[in-house]
Amino acid sequence: MTEIDYGRFHERLELARAAGTDARWELLRAFQEEWGYTPSGAAKAEGDGLDDVDEDDLARTDPSLPVPAALRTWWQLPYNSFADRPGLYWTNPEWPPTLRPDPTGYGASGALPAENPFTGPDEDLRVCVFMAEYQYCNEWGYPAARAHLADPPALVSVQDEQGKDTWLRQSHSLSEFFLHLAVNRLPAHFGWTVHTDGLEPEAMTRLHTHLRPLGLPPWRELSSEAEYFGGRDVIVQHDTGFGDWEIIAYGRTKGALLRLADVLGVDWSDEIEPPDEDDE
Repeated sequence: MTEIDYGRFHERLELARAAGTDARWELLRAFQEEWGYTPSGAAKAEGDGLDDVDEDDLARTDPSLPVPAALRTWWQLPYNSFADRPGLYWTNPEWPPTLRPDPTGYGASGALPAENPFTGPDEDLRVCVFMAEYQYCNEWGYPAARAHLADPPALVSVQDEQGKDTWLRQSHSLSEFFLHLAVNRLPAHFGWTVHTDGLEPEAMTRLHTHLRPLGLPPWRELSSEAEYFGGRDVIVQHDTGFGDWEIIAYGRTKGALLRLADVLGVDWSDEIEPPDEDDE
């Protein structure tokens, strides 16, 4: 197995951001392959187009809004790991994208507030949701006012400090969102893993000294704010929010996690969990 330095992932990401959507799809393909995902070749069951939408679904959409090209393309990618193996992700897709506020009352989130950084004065405040956390605690969408863009930014529904529902930027683009989603999900299935409630201050200092940020914004889901750092064959998730674990370390090999432990000055040799063996 060729070693990959995820301390340089931010460089790959910046190149893909500058090069455009196709480059981000290629980075998604490469990342999935690096962590052991192989397309099964099975036919996709969802997302093949708008033709099979029933009346209930249509009531939750605005047919006058275009569907961004990046979203259509993602569903059709031959290496779309979500369409191929949705059990890796535990999220619910919304196809075609549904409106928030939801005219039927099903969707959990509301519109953008009147003053927000994503739309201008007098623009549409609705959000088009394309995916939701399994229990709809969080939803991901893009501004309806930006539906005409080929690859608009992705937003996430959260609660602010006052407990009010609002929307924050999750990713610079839809294509980057799906890369970000894969970073959040696939190492947890295919990698060797260590969960810990936290590290001693000295170990945290070493983590930030020897590992580098992946360059992705914090992943927001279920009250967590997960920041990612990379090193030789390892990715470390540091939750600065209120998730189940403050630190989760993923290794492409068990040896990579043992090497990281030496760098951090910790011993987690008895805590390393092997990759999942199920084939969901």
